[in-house]
Amino acid sequence: MRIARLRTAAVGAAALATAAALLAGCSRDDQPEAGASGAAASDGAVKVGLVQINQQAIFFNQMNEGAQQAADESGVELTIFNANDDPVQQNQAVQNFVQQGFDAVIVVAIDVEGIKPAIQQAAGAGLKVIAVDAIVDDPAVNVQVGVDNAAAGKQIGEFVNSYAEDNGVQPSIGVVGALNSYIQNVRKDSFAETVTTAGAQIVQTVDGKNTQEGAATAAENLLTAQPGMNIVYATGEPALLGTVAAVQSGGAGDRVEVFGWDLTEQAIAGIDAGFVAGVVQQDPRTEGVEAVEAAKALVDGQQVGEQIDVPVTIVTKDNVAPYRQIFG
Repeated sequence: MRIARLRTAAVGAAALATAAALLAGCSRDDQPEAGASGAAASDGAVKVGLVQINQQAIFFNQMNEGAQQAADESGVELTIFNANDDPVQQNQAVQNFVQQGFDAVIVVAIDVEGIKPAIQQAAGAGLKVIAVDAIVDDPAVNVQVGVDNAAAGKQIGEFVNSYAEDNGVQPSIGVVGALNSYIQNVRKDSFAETVTTAGAQIVQTVDGKNTQEGAATAAENLLTAQPGMNIVYATGEPALLGTVAAVQSGGAGDRVEVFGWDLTEQAIAGIDAGFVAGVVQQDPRTEGVEAVEAAKALVDGQQVGEQIDVPVTIVTKDNVAPYRQIFG
């Protein structure tokens, strides 16, 4: 199952301000899984479980906040499970939601293949299954919500191509990736195809292992190994955080331009300093809202499209201002 197309859109300052509030879920005494939070049980309410990757990244917290708001507004009883980056825990959480009689499960999959037996069990038990962000290609999935990562990777690649042409640069590109992440590998591959087709050279790809510390070390090694490199592409939030830190600590802001994914306070500081040139900004809060609304509609017997596309924006120095209130 794939997102049909990528829609880019500017995000209004008012909507961005709403996204600033992060989830503050209360713990559930009747929920046995570690890492779960949600509203108190209420008879007759639609019960939805959200199986999250972690609650360290701003991205996932904003998704949780949107999901909780949609649940509150629609009378859904939402329980959020924090898997702490463990795909085995994600599978167990789905199974527990089935056993506890939930009506729907929303999955932000770490392992898009490994999650399939659990969601197949859920669908077989009558639960509605919504996949968010990571594309889970399985008939058990009723709705896929999120960004077309391949199309967005191509879009940021085209942005780099335009930047290089406008500035008379022959791109020599290093990539800070997360090779254990299906999503970030999709972003890496579509970007690489787009820029190399236009004549750029990918000089090296390093693995930040989807952690800020790992990405910082990998980016430092990349900057040292490739003194002639003039562009760095970071495929996710930890990768971009680590890359920004490495550029700052290594005094490399005058020789490389950084492009990447997912704004943070540090990424905005890089934009202000002039070495972060473009950041793909997703809308995780809307992804959370759309997922819960789709779950509720499906449980209520309504028709929902198989693909719900959520727009992205490439943030630069020219349009960063509205985001400062979120990440400042």
